[in-house]
Amino acid sequence: MSARNPHPDLPRNLALIGGRGCGKSSVSKRLARRNRHFMLFSLDALIRYERGAITIPEIVEKEGWAAFRDLEYEVVRRVSAFRGGALIDCGGGVVVDLDAEGGEIFSRRKVEALRRTSLVVYLSRDFEYLESRVEDDSNRPSLSQSEDFLSIMKRRDPWYRRAADWVVDCDDKTKPELADELLHWYYERIGAEYTPETD
Repeated sequence: MSARNPHPDLPRNLALIGGRGCGKSSVSKRLARRNRHFMLFSLDALIRYERGAITIPEIVEKEGWAAFRDLEYEVVRRVSAFRGGALIDCGGGVVVDLDAEGGEIFSRRKVEALRRTSLVVYLSRDFEYLESRVEDDSNRPSLSQSEDFLSIMKRRDPWYRRAADWVVDCDDKTKPELADELLHWYYERIGAEYTPETD
């Protein structure tokens, strides 16, 4: 059995952002397997924990989107207190807050909290691909009663780009290729050498 590559210490957090269905969770799990120093946090799972493990749709139905975004900010703020090694799988709306009329706006507070201790990567995919991944998924609450998914993603795309230290075009890449590319970039940013290895 061959020895695994050494795992460098992680002085910065790594946060993955992007639209629903872009692969944040599956890529995060691969990254965590490839460096045992990462501590993987799913923002959605932590939000559910804060509300007694009820589902995200149940939280939104009970409290509304504005309260959900406030709760999301508190979870982001607490996870960002880690000064290194947190691998943060962010929900699709981490770049979103609501204005007084309930319309979506860029979330400066959540993005600033993330960027304080994290390198932020936007996993960018074709909007139609994202739509095909999330349609009829009962685990995801409806984003809007008046707007379609593609319109929402087109509005959010520049916000993801604004929040990110790096934008990755994922459309033609496999999950292992994405994990390699992300680790190579991340290790370069923290001044460590990256040697690819299989999952």
